[in-house]
Amino acid sequence: MQRLSLTVPSHLSDRVVAVLSDDPAVSSLAVLRGASVRPEGDVILADVAREACNDVVDQLLALDVHREGSMHLEPVSTWVSQAGYEAEQLAPGSSADSVVWPEVTQRAYEDSELNWTFLTFLSLATIIAAIAIVLDSQVLVIGAMVLGPEFGAVAALGVALVRRRPRLLWHAGRTLTVGFLVAMASTTVLALLANWLGWISLEHVTASRPGTSFIYSPDKWSFVVAVIAGAAGVLSLTSARVGGLAGVFISVTTVPAAGNVALSLALGDSTEVWGSLLQLAVNLTGMAVAGWLMLAAQQTIWSRVSRRRAALVGRWRASD
Repeated sequence: MQRLSLTVPSHLSDRVVAVLSDDPAVSSLAVLRGASVRPEGDVILADVAREACNDVVDQLLALDVHREGSMHLEPVSTWVSQAGYEAEQLAPGSSADSVVWPEVTQRAYEDSELNWTFLTFLSLATIIAAIAIVLDSQVLVIGAMVLGPEFGAVAALGVALVRRRPRLLWHAGRTLTVGFLVAMASTTVLALLANWLGWISLEHVTASRPGTSFIYSPDKWSFVVAVIAGAAGVLSLTSARVGGLAGVFISVTTVPAAGNVALSLALGDSTEVWGSLLQLAVNLTGMAVAGWLMLAAQQTIWSRVSRRRAALVGRWRASD
């Protein structure tokens, strides 16, 4: 169930109420006349079955609600309503499987924003990955993977392609490029300082590292894992059941590869630099392609569900 909150000017209120009251997916509807100061008008509250949320939102966008007022969508974690239950039963599909595209798109923009927080988290994760390589510690590698914030921007690439948002594609691509460059540059500087202090040497990179050697040795399985992780990550972002992202972060070797690039640059091991760059490219490409395909499949499936729902709504209105 989704809670829909709208602030609309008075001349739009009746049309908005008509759209909401004429849809069986809307289980409750309240209108607070004159409650809005900016814009001057009304506040409208509605509970909408998650499976039908995209259809309802599209109708409201056609009324230019988002241009003259505002629209808020919030998931309802707990609700008790017979009318709500019946509304969900009338909406085809499963609530857990449904994709609320406005929610997904907004999150994609937020996760792909190039800001200080993103750069700091990615840099810190890359530094931890470099330390993990020096110590040959799988525990620290996992910690670096979980800390890295890059998956949101990778998923945003798929959202941009599926929803045809070139601006989002540009923002996500820039964020990933600048983010990894800054992270690797800062880690390289610290690695040079550690080398000057005598804390690390070339032997730390060239010595046998059974726990972290996979970082600079990409193979077919690297791509397969990246594809599976990318698909699972996007599914976790779009589904009402979010719980698989931690597994995705631990599965893909992006941040550790960036850490090894920085460490190898500082210590002068070009072989591992190229191997790690290839590992980074393979994982980012695999996740991006898988995310795009998963989102495209979801969009195709739910467009068919929307057509089926339109037919059911037509029969419901005829029998009402």
